[in-house]
Parts: sequence; C-alpha cells; structure tokens
Amino acid sequence: MEPMRIECIAIGTELLTTRRLDTNSVWLAERLAELGLGLSLKTAVGDSREDLAEVFRAALDRSDLILTTGGLGPTFDDFTKEVFAELLGVPLREDAPSRADILAFYEARKRVPPPANFKQALIPAGAEALRNQVGTAPGVFWEDPPGHPGTRILMFPGVPREMKRMWEEHALPRLRAQGGRPVHTLRMVVGGVPESTLDQRTQELRERHGQLEWTILASLTQVELLARGDDPAALDRARADFEPLLGADLACVGQGNLEEAVLDRLKARGETLAVAESMTGGLLASRLTAVPGASAAFLGGATVYSAQAKRALLGLDGPLLATEGTVSEATSRRLAEAVQGRLGATWGLAVTGNAGPGAEGDAPVGTVHLALAGPGGTETHTFQVPGDRNEVQLRSAARALDLLRRAVEARSR
Repeated sequence: MEPMRIECIAIGTELLTTRRLDTNSVWLAERLAELGLGLSLKTAVGDSREDLAEVFRAALDRSDLILTTGGLGPTFDDFTKEVFAELLGVPLREDAPSRADILAFYEARKRVPPPANFKQALIPAGAEALRNQVGTAPGVFWEDPPGHPGTRILMFPGVPREMKRMWEEHALPRLRAQGGRPVHTLRMVVGGVPESTLDQRTQELRERHGQLEWTILASLTQVELLARGDDPAALDRARADFEPLLGADLACVGQGNLEEAVLDRLKARGETLAVAESMTGGLLASRLTAVPGASAAFLGGATVYSAQAKRALLGLDGPLLATEGTVSEATSRRLAEAVQGRLGATWGLAVTGNAGPGAEGDAPVGTVHLALAGPGGTETHTFQVPGDRNEVQLRSAARALDLLRRAVEARSR
C-alpha cells in the first residue's frame, strides 16, 4: 500500500515577504510526524484567486490529504473556501451552528459583529464545519469532494492558536488511525557552541547512532541537536551517549530553552536573579518573564540605557563613567554588583556593549561586556559579536543567559 500523499498550503501574501514567517506548516509537519505521517509538498501562496485556484487544482490531482492554513477570515482577501467551492462546482451555504458561534463570540465581549463576519459561516455544500473554540472562523473538513474520491481537505484558520486548537479537537481524531509507527524526537539544546563546531564534535557519535535521523538547528539564541526515530529505546541510548559528550554545553533535553534552563536551576537551588541591561534594552528581562513562574527566581532589573539612568537607578558615579565609559568591563562589573545589591539577589547579571550602527568611544560595533556578580565574587567577559544591531542584541542576551547557566551549574557540582 502506497503511503498517503499529504501536502500543506499556507495562504497569505504576508508569508511571501520577510515580515511574517510560515510557522503553521512547520508545526503541522511535526504533528504529522508524531503520527507516522509526512508531508510530500509544502507551498506558500499569496492572496490571489488565480494563484490559489492553480495551486488547489494541482493539489486535488496529486494529494490524498490537503491541509490549508489561512484565508478563512471575514475580510476581502479571505477566499480559501470560495476558490475550493468554485473549482469543485458547489455552492456555499450558511452553517447555522457556525453563525451562532460567531454571535456568541461577540455577545460575550458585549460587541455587535460586523455583517462581514458572517461570511465566515459559509461552508461549501457537502463539507463539514469545524468549530473554532478560540476565534470566529470555523475550519472545514471535506471528504470525497466532487470528482476526487478518496481525497480529504482540511482547512484551518491562519491564526496559530486557532489552528492548533482545531488540530487537537478535530483533525487529530480523524488522522490518528491513518498513521504508521509514530515518530519520536530527542531534542538537546546546546549553549555557547557554534553550529559548525557542534557538527564536527558530534559527527562520530551521530554515525554510531545512524539508524536515527539527525538535524542541527541554529538560531541567534541557541543551537538544537535533534534525533528522530520510531524506536524510543534507540533515542534513550543516544541520549545516554550524548549527554557526557556535550557535558556543560548541554542546556536542556526535551522541550525548553536557555531561559527556562536558567530559571529551573535557580529555582532548584532557591536562588534569585536581578539584571541590569544597557545595550540589550530589556531583552534579558523579556525572555525571562516570558517563562511562566519566572517570579519564583527572577526578581527584576533595570534597563539603564543612558549614562543618566546608570547613575540615577543603580548609583554609578560620574568619575567611573567619565573614566571608563558606558561600554566597558568596569561599568558592566559595577552594574552587576549594584543590581545584585539593590534587589538582594543571589546573582546580578549585567550587559553593556555597542550594537551599532557606529562606534561608541573606543568600542567598535559588536563589542559586548558581560558581568556576573554571585556568591563567589564577580566575573567579567568581553567578546565581539558579528551581525547587525538586532543580531548583536539577540546573541548578547543569549550569551549572558548561558554564562549564568554555567555558573549556577558549576556551584551545583
């Protein structure tokens, strides 16, 4: 029996620019893999009736299951259902439960729905509306559409949280019985190691576990080493071999990231953190507070971007700033110690630097100074970070979190 041919079509002109990434298709591919299913094709298409018709026509001819995301909303450029209905020669009909859900959604917010919103309740004849528990656009499940027996179409809203909820409630029960052996994933997050270095360092061990599918994913904030396979025992054996090889560079295994790893270690030890940020402009605090329960270890901090803020908020004296400058090892050291003392934290973490666009004093673009004040004293680190302004800031925040993670782990040994 041939494997099911599945394709995903992400709809929206914004997905063809640099402003919006298609994360929905990636998420759906991961969920399919968990069922032992895989995508054969993935397409992004803009809000053009002609382009949609061409892509949909080809998909109907070649695929057993078609997943679409986007184009189910109330505006003029939402016409996923309309194009499918036109291609398959069926009318759109209002689905009464969907209309009632739209009314209830607005009534709960004490608002009157604009008439255009009821467009979302129109469903192709012969298809089934999928209830949307967190939005107003119902999804659509269409089995054996006219002229295409054996084909199924699943249309999801483009809003990620709506799509994910709809997948769990409606798509997963329909597809669970269609898969092969579920695919499991071993995810190892590594801090402070470049992608190419990790590749070289792990090559021999990856080859030893060659029955698994290996991937290295690098971003500006961390590097992930992923293994996939249908045998959980094989993944367990790989983890047992890789953990000692990666050693202190291994931040976490499974779901998680650097900030979660840092907070977990602090909470386990009953320790706390305060941050002082200049060049990163609040990125550290933002990443930490995005983690639920961060307040158990993260006390807060200060964004001391200007010399005035460094003096007023953390008490740095004028002579120090005049002599050392705002971007310096001495200034970052004093900031870390000051924020640690003022908030009574176990650890004080500070970052100063120059993210550009021009030189700042003697510090060229990409200069970063980190300081970590802790129970054993204060350590400082200076390094150069490549990239544009945003990249320098993101990389510096990641380096700061990894510095703290390693320091906390070292005290735990």
